[in-house]
Amino acid sequence: MNAENPNGKQPQDELVTTHHSIAVDGRELRYTVTTGRIILKEEQDKPEKDEKNSDKTTPADILKPKAAIFFTAYTLDPEDGADEAAFRRARPLTFAFNGGPGSSSVWLHLGLLGPRRVVMGDVGELVPPPFDLTDNEYTLLDVTDLVFIDPVTTGFSRALPGEDPKQFHGFQKDIESVGDFIQHYTSRYQRWLSPKFLAGESYGTTRSAGLSGYLQERHGLYLNGIMLISAILNFQTVRFMPGNDLPYILFLPTYTATAWYHHRLADDLQADLQAALTEAEEFALNEYALALLRGDSLLQKERETIAEKLARLTGLSREYILRTNLRVQIHRFVKELLRQQRRTVGRLDTRFTGVDRDAAGETFEFAPSYAAIQGPYTAAFNDYVRGELNYASELPYEILTYRVYPWSYKEHENQFVNVGETLRKAMSINPYLKVFVANGYYDLATPYFATRYTFDHLELDESLQKNISMGYYKAGHMMYVHLPSMKQLKADLRGFIQGALPA
Repeated sequence: MNAENPNGKQPQDELVTTHHSIAVDGRELRYTVTTGRIILKEEQDKPEKDEKNSDKTTPADILKPKAAIFFTAYTLDPEDGADEAAFRRARPLTFAFNGGPGSSSVWLHLGLLGPRRVVMGDVGELVPPPFDLTDNEYTLLDVTDLVFIDPVTTGFSRALPGEDPKQFHGFQKDIESVGDFIQHYTSRYQRWLSPKFLAGESYGTTRSAGLSGYLQERHGLYLNGIMLISAILNFQTVRFMPGNDLPYILFLPTYTATAWYHHRLADDLQADLQAALTEAEEFALNEYALALLRGDSLLQKERETIAEKLARLTGLSREYILRTNLRVQIHRFVKELLRQQRRTVGRLDTRFTGVDRDAAGETFEFAPSYAAIQGPYTAAFNDYVRGELNYASELPYEILTYRVYPWSYKEHENQFVNVGETLRKAMSINPYLKVFVANGYYDLATPYFATRYTFDHLELDESLQKNISMGYYKAGHMMYVHLPSMKQLKADLRGFIQGALPA
């Protein structure tokens, strides 16, 4: 199959359909999988004229092929004799993707939402290669159809020949291309009257918030709900740089959770994680925030008092914290916490630890939590898509690629990216739009306290506050690698979808 068609003909969609079943909560679910690449076309304001018929234009002239978008769609089969059109209208539909930028949708696909999941184990009990798949008893297929989307240059998605891939590697074009694919899929498969949801993880939450506005304003496509997993909407909350003290404040509770997990706190804090987090949150928003606000005018005695309290809440030494000017940057923290044990802690999931060549550096040699999941997910997907789903391609499946960099944020030049305002406006326009946010306590990529801060500063009307709900899990960025968290997350997402449907 070759959607890019080097013979000069119009590129064609390439789709494969297979049929499967799974048992969920004692119920057999029969479902159809459609996977492959759909040609994404862009409407031209000035279509190219046919030289022989310069006074005529055709749909092919107006719609220019731009990219081949790879997706995997799971649709539940209706019961025998059921009205399929009515069944499909009533059936919720969820579009899912991960982030990066540069990530395929494999993590949500084979880690949480899909009917098959990776077998990889967890901290301290990771399975060795060559890895495997199993049925996912926690799939959301029992309550919603699922469409997993790989943005251009990720997965098997590619810009077509003659098209510069860089045009898709930026904030706005990414939202537009994914949004246009959603519109196309919705039209092609007649799902306009189905309840619709988005599920995004990490930068996929940035994309989701952007899509909440783009889908409404460009395509008139209103959503019922958005599921944000490990959210990042306001980049000021995570960008460590001189003059921006906000991340130091908002990362502190996750430093505390991490130190608690690795038994680096005092006995009274080690006794109860929630009590330790409450103390960290209160200190962060009060004494610590005020101290950083005062900057160099802070008296030495006050500086030492703050350092003592930070040491208590982070597991780091008072002397080290003083040397950082009370500002412990994330990469220093993950290297310093277990330095005496010659270990680093993960960024995506601080429960994981790694071993560097030496223990003297300021940053880790590799990301321990990503290293733990990369191999299992890569092997599992490549076998699954070619074996069970019968999709053949000689392209490498780009799990997480750096080929999308530099990623363009030109629309946010000289400011921090903040799509919180886009989401607020979308919720104001569509007051039925509900949002669920999943947070991992051990996530240093998108810390839960930073997410809470973002939502506390949306300036959303009081009448809409009830449309936002949050869940917290004792795991990291991809909290579903921890099975107890995955089980709870499935229950929370299932309840959210059911609660967001029209009565």
